[in-house]
Amino acid sequence: MKHTGACLCGKVAFEVEGTFDSFFLCHCERCRKDTGSAHAANLFSSTARLRWLTGQEEIRTFDFNASGHIKSFCGTCGSALPNVQMDGALLVVPAGSLDTDIPIRPDAHIFMANKANWDFELESVPGFDGPPGESEG
Repeated sequence: MKHTGACLCGKVAFEVEGTFDSFFLCHCERCRKDTGSAHAANLFSSTARLRWLTGQEEIRTFDFNASGHIKSFCGTCGSALPNVQMDGALLVVPAGSLDTDIPIRPDAHIFMANKANWDFELESVPGFDGPPGESEG
């Protein structure tokens, strides 16, 4: 299976060939800081291969306190990008960076003990197809 993705500004584009082993929604404090959201949504693969199509020179990588909590991102727009960890043994792909459909659903929410205090019953929050006020009939 082949997937493509890019950053928000379009300077960095990539291709992932292979399958994903797992898909986790991580609520740890570091992932919440990384994303500015309730959780990170990352795909993991031990066999898929990453190929940069454009903009590899724009990519920045941050390893929090050399702890292995690694985030790669576009140096221009800040969008999260894939990275290879564990001496090449693990590919981590932010799900939102892909332009292609993801063939699997998340396997689990992880680090739920650290989730944001406002992250509950989100399915009951009103939803709109666009900005509030525009999609109301």
